[in-house]
Amino acid sequence: MNYYILFYTLTENYLQERGQYRAEHLGLAKDAAEKGELVLGGALDNPADEAVLIFRGADESVAINFAKEDPYVKNGLIKEWKVRKWNAVVGSKFENE
Repeated sequence: MNYYILFYTLTENYLQERGQYRAEHLGLAKDAAEKGELVLGGALDNPADEAVLIFRGADESVAINFAKEDPYVKNGLIKEWKVRKWNAVVGSKFENE
């Protein structure tokens, strides 16, 4: 399995507008986490202009599919997004692998 980082660039009105889509977004994230696909995710702070979600899967499609279904993306709260493979080599996740 590989790790992939989904990078979001947030709109200026992200904090004001996300409320109406937040439950659906978090539901999608919780489903991905329960499947073992989403490892960690959240918005950066001060300023809240970007978000990072770390996925684990056979290929980048796990992160790409999440972004395409995310209500934040579908409703214009994300200016742009990209996925990059992350060659993680150390940390507690690797102790049992």
